[in-house]
Parts: sequence; C-alpha cells; structure tokens
Amino acid sequence: MLFNNLLTMIGNNKILVIGSDHAGYRIKEVIKNYLLLKGYKIRDCGTFSEESVDYPDYAHLVAADINDNNEHTGILVCGSGNGVCITANKHQSIRAALCWTTEIASLARLHNDANILCLPARFIDSETAINIVNTFLNTNFEGGRHERRIKKIPL
Repeated sequence: MLFNNLLTMIGNNKILVIGSDHAGYRIKEVIKNYLLLKGYKIRDCGTFSEESVDYPDYAHLVAADINDNNEHTGILVCGSGNGVCITANKHQSIRAALCWTTEIASLARLHNDANILCLPARFIDSETAINIVNTFLNTNFEGGRHERRIKKIPL
C-alpha cells in the first residue's frame, strides 16, 4: 500500500521539516496534519498563522536544518513557491525544487535528488498538494548519469 511504502522510505530516523509564509500557511497545515496522521515525524518551523511574515525567515530555518541533517527532507510553501525555493537554494547542500504537478515532483527526485519540495499555495489546491508530497516522498533518486550532474551543482 502507498502509505506503508512512504513510512518505510522515511523510516524512524527521518524527519520532515516544514515551513511556510502566511500565503502558504493553510496548505502547510493540511500537509502537516495529513503526514502526522500517517505517522511521520514533523518539525514545523512556522509560520503559525496567516499574519504577514517574510518568507526568507522560514525558508532559511528549513534549509539550515536539512543542510545540517542530510537525512531529513523538507517541504516549503509560499504563494508562488518561488521565494522559498530561491532562498533555500542559497544553502550549500540544498536542492530545492518548485513543483506544481506530480510529474515535476517525480523528476525533481529522480533526476535532481531534490531534498526540499517547494509548493505554490496560490496555484494548487490541498488535494494536489498532498498528491505532490506523496510523489516526492515516494520517489527515489535514479543515480547513474544524474549523479555526475548533481556533483557539479555546488560551487
């Protein structure tokens, strides 16, 4: 079953680190509650309301955690997904990917070994977000020719 595969892949030591700005707050909460029901360990870096905040503050918190704990996986949400993605990718070991379809999420993992999923809250609904999250968490890096390319990313 899909959910058993997700739990097996994440394992007991993996933590999902999530964060959002005010525009992404509602979808972040939907994702967090869904994943908690499925048994995931979640570290929520905020924000904790729809009050206006600056997306870099939360993107840096999530990216720093993933950068320091490479066994963790991240999810970031803002209005377009662009702001959190750009910010997260400033961290050396981060490969954040903006995904608005399951196909893009699958390729982000297969070819780019993305370790942070970025979602555009103003352009997807909650059901789509959950499907993208499931795809991202259920897809493994393909390696091979893509490994060589991944190694060329850091400066």
